[in-house]
Amino acid sequence: MTTTARLEDYREVAARGTIELLLRLAERLRDRRFVHVNASRFGAGSPEALARLVPMLQDLGIDAAWEVLVGDGDFYQSARQLEGAVSAARPVPVENPLRALGGAALANVAVLPLEADLVMAHDLAAVALARHRPGSRRWIWRYLGDLSRVPRRTWYAIRGEIERYDAAVFSLPKFAPRVSVPCLIVHPSIDPLSPKNRELGRAEVQQVLDRLGVPRDKPILLDVTPYTRSREPLAALRTYRLVRRYVPCRLVLAGWGAGDNPEGAAVLAEIRENAGADPDAQILVLPPDAMLEINALQRAASVIVHLPREEDFGLIAAEAMWKGKPVVASLAGGLSTQIITDVTGYTVTSVEGAAFRIRQLLEDPDLTSRLGGAAREYVRRAFLITRQLGDYLALLATLTG
Repeated sequence: MTTTARLEDYREVAARGTIELLLRLAERLRDRRFVHVNASRFGAGSPEALARLVPMLQDLGIDAAWEVLVGDGDFYQSARQLEGAVSAARPVPVENPLRALGGAALANVAVLPLEADLVMAHDLAAVALARHRPGSRRWIWRYLGDLSRVPRRTWYAIRGEIERYDAAVFSLPKFAPRVSVPCLIVHPSIDPLSPKNRELGRAEVQQVLDRLGVPRDKPILLDVTPYTRSREPLAALRTYRLVRRYVPCRLVLAGWGAGDNPEGAAVLAEIRENAGADPDAQILVLPPDAMLEINALQRAASVIVHLPREEDFGLIAAEAMWKGKPVVASLAGGLSTQIITDVTGYTVTSVEGAAFRIRQLLEDPDLTSRLGGAAREYVRRAFLITRQLGDYLALLATLTG
């Protein structure tokens, strides 16, 4: 969506009574100021969420604002180094990156309008902001990823920054590390009105498939994932080969990230080599902003398969479920939170298990339809942006008393 979408636009897609509940809750908070701070207005993650949520908060009458940290090249490089350090298998020194982030935080606090009842700093780039927090108002830190497995030396350096806040907000309980401040849980959400999730007509879907060269002559198994080893795109290829022994089908791997890093290029080359000349195994390389293409592919697919070894919250499942598709996925990240086995899809622990479940779905259209319908309704209740908006209002009410 764009920032011009308004709260009323969600009345027809959100669960019944949601908008009225948000309006009643917001009525009690109209005198509160809620400021969000991150390091960019563009990209996935916090920028994508804030571009949707802040205008909706304003629509509800909340004095909400979104401020962006400004820094030099050293600031942005240090933020990238810190992100890399928390995902590294071995400890990486982070003292210099944190020192640079701290200097940028001091400069930004001096000029940004951060006087508010509640300030939410997003991502590692803003983690040092609370060193220089003015006044006695509430400050919290929001992180979407997993901090539970950070190497010990790296973690000790970061923990001190997090504990300067009044609370930390994570996507899942298992993502939250041990800190002395309260850890709160807010699941990420999808925007049903965004280009990736809005309704598409059959003709529009077909136009995209024609452009991508994807025929609809057989049931489509779809995996949408970046080309990285931790996301295991090869597992989807192995699953498809087991399924097609019994049921005719086509695999579409739709990924990105192969053109700007060596790992992605190597993974893509390995997939192409393993796929060989199989005409029913299609490997697509999409740009990161291919929202319409992903939307159309998910609507054309019969079953979504997603078997990463490591995952963040994994909203690709909720996006597909919103289109009424059952998802067969691993237990990584937040996938098991989104998928209820035998209700909205299946979680599995092996390629063989995934193949069994997919075969079961392809051979039973009634089962596929039942799980797909339940999946859409579960997302409507639990993973739409209106639910996250309610969570943020609850944070504002609870933390500011």
